[in-house]
Amino acid sequence: MIDTKLVLVVSALIFSIGLYGALSRRNAIGILMCVELMLNACNLNLVAFARLHGIPLGQTFALFVIALAGAAVVVGLAIVILVYKQSEDINVDRFNLMKW
Repeated sequence: MIDTKLVLVVSALIFSIGLYGALSRRNAIGILMCVELMLNACNLNLVAFARLHGIPLGQTFALFVIALAGAAVVVGLAIVILVYKQSEDINVDRFNLMKW
């Protein structure tokens, strides 16, 4: 049986990698992938604590987060594709299409 502390350390490491990647990347698709890493780290925490306390509520929340993450990726990729069609660049430093 895996110790909960080890799972939390791995989750913190995954979340830190995702946070660093989201803050340091300039590519929109890379940022979306790093946000997914952070959401997966949160799911890992939910499942670990649900297993620790013996209640299935954490797994339920994790499934809900997975569904929301899938919807967010669809919307994010649609926006990235539309911006790429207009400017032929997905560098987030150059996203000024929504300025007034």
